[in-house]
Amino acid sequence: MTPRILTSSVVVGAAATALVALAGCATGDDTAAASDAGSAISAERCAENEAAGTITFLTGYQYQASASILEIVAADELGYFDALCLDVEIQPGTGDTGQNTQLVASDQVQFTSVSQQNLLQAHDTGIDLRGISSYSNVGLEILMTMPEVTDLAELDGTILGHKGGLPAAVEAMLDEAGADVDSMQQVVVGYDPSILPRGQVDSLTGFISNEPNLLTASGEDVTVWRPYDFGVPSSLGSLAVNPAFADEHPGVVEDFLRASFHAFEYCEANAEECVGYTAELSGEGYDVDHNVNIWTTETEIVRESQRDGANFGAIDEENVVAIVDLLNGFSLLENDISEDEALGLFETSYVDAIFADGELIWPAP
Repeated sequence: MTPRILTSSVVVGAAATALVALAGCATGDDTAAASDAGSAISAERCAENEAAGTITFLTGYQYQASASILEIVAADELGYFDALCLDVEIQPGTGDTGQNTQLVASDQVQFTSVSQQNLLQAHDTGIDLRGISSYSNVGLEILMTMPEVTDLAELDGTILGHKGGLPAAVEAMLDEAGADVDSMQQVVVGYDPSILPRGQVDSLTGFISNEPNLLTASGEDVTVWRPYDFGVPSSLGSLAVNPAFADEHPGVVEDFLRASFHAFEYCEANAEECVGYTAELSGEGYDVDHNVNIWTTETEIVRESQRDGANFGAIDEENVVAIVDLLNGFSLLENDISEDEALGLFETSYVDAIFADGELIWPAP
C-alpha cells in the first residue's frame, strides 16, 4: 500500500467528487503545478509556514537513496515544499546517529531520519527528540551468512563481523534462534561485504538494501537473516523533530510530512528520476544503479509490511512498546524506560492530521 492523494477542495457536490476521483496520481502536471510557491495551501497557512523561517533536514547518511532521505530530497526538487510555503534546507548526515540526534535536540537542525530504537537510546543519554512518523516495523539491519548455514545456532564459535557494535535487533534474533552470541568472536570490519564470501568472517551484519544488493551485483549468493522474521521489533524510514520547534509550528510538521509522503509516491513510480536528484547533490562517484536498488528494496519492504487500516507513515505504538521491551530486556539502556515514558516521545497526531479516510490530503486544507 502506498499513500494515495486526496485532493482538498472547498467546492461541494459533483465537483468535489470529481476532484477526489482525479486525485491519487503524482503526474508530471502535478509536479509542475507544485512548483508555484503556495499553490497547494491557503494564504493563512502559507503565512504561518513562512513564519517558521528556514528549516533544516539532516539526512541519516549522506544522499543515499533510502526511505526518509530520497523522498525528502525529491519533495524539495519537485517543488512540493515550495507549494506548502516551506523553506527547507537539506544537509547530508555522516551516519553518526549520536551526532544527528544532538543537532536536532539543540535545534541546530529541525528534522532528521532516525530509527525508533535509536531515538529511545538517545533519550536514555539525555537527548530528547520527538518521533513523528515511521514507514515500517521491518528494520534494515540484517545478518548475512553463506548459503551452507541453515540454522543460526550453527554460528556458535565462529567469527561475526560488524561495523563497530552488534546491532540490538541482530543480537535479539540470534538469541531467539538459540545461538550463543558469547561464543562468537566479534570483529570490527570495514564496508566491503566481500569479506563474507572470501571467508574472512562467517557472518556479517549489514543493511538489507545495501550489502545484499552489492553482493548479488558481484555474482555472490548469500543468505539474508532478518530479525523481523524472528519476531524482533524495529523500524524503517522513521523521522524525528525538535520538540520545541514542533510545539511552536505544528502545521509545519504536518506539511513537512505531507510533502514528503506525496514525494514518496511520486518516487515509487519514478525511481530513476528521483535518484538522479540525490546523484546530482552527491557528485562524482555516486552509484546510481545501486541507489535505485536501495530505494526499490526499501519501498517494497514498506509496501509489504503496511498495517491494515493504518495511515501511511503512522507510528505503531505497539511496536514502540515492543522495542522498549527489547532494549530493556537486553540491558541496552543505562536506565530502563517505562512504556508510558517511551510512548510520550512519539506523537501520532501529525500523521493523523494529513489523512482523511486513509488517503493523504493534497493540497493542504
